[in-house]
Amino acid sequence: MTKLWSYRAMQIIAGCAIGSFFATCCVAQVYYLDHEVRISDLPSLTAKSRNASDVVAASVEIIFRDKKVCCGRDSALEDNVQAADPKSLQDVARKLQGRHLLSDGRPILVTAEYLPAASVNADQLINTLAGKHALLMEWDSHFYVVYGIVFDQTINQDSGIMNAIHKFLLLDTRFSDARRDVAFDRLNDDWGKVQGLLILKAAPQ
Repeated sequence: MTKLWSYRAMQIIAGCAIGSFFATCCVAQVYYLDHEVRISDLPSLTAKSRNASDVVAASVEIIFRDKKVCCGRDSALEDNVQAADPKSLQDVARKLQGRHLLSDGRPILVTAEYLPAASVNADQLINTLAGKHALLMEWDSHFYVVYGIVFDQTINQDSGIMNAIHKFLLLDTRFSDARRDVAFDRLNDDWGKVQGLLILKAAPQ
């Protein structure tokens, strides 16, 4: 079970029926509201310009947190990021997926898992962020770094757990001021304008 850092409220709903003098049957669900998981130590990078290619490069560099991997001069992914279509999250995934070489010749393996908006799994995103891996999100044709989420959790009587994300905490690398911090709220924003998310990881090969 994913470690949870905070919640604002808890509600317990229980229905009990006395079946006999000796037996009581209870059905209960417990609701934990507004859990939050976030990464608080990401680099404070801003794109060189508001050009889509620069936004992608800055966002990917924040996610990897290793300049040797991405995305400056002589980094392993410099050419691949520049070659990717900055308006297609799927193409970014294709260009970054696979084996790459660091400037000193050491190989790394980059995994780029593209998640269409219709296939997003709450538990997968919670576990990814809990493991200190930020994500890339394409929303309304713009790219954002996902550094946190807010979600509700339901636990039923047989200990089954269901998580429901209702807010994504985002960084817009086009800006360095207050406009940098953005939130996608599923209660108010249109999920139909989200093209997908991308999980990026790199490991020595």
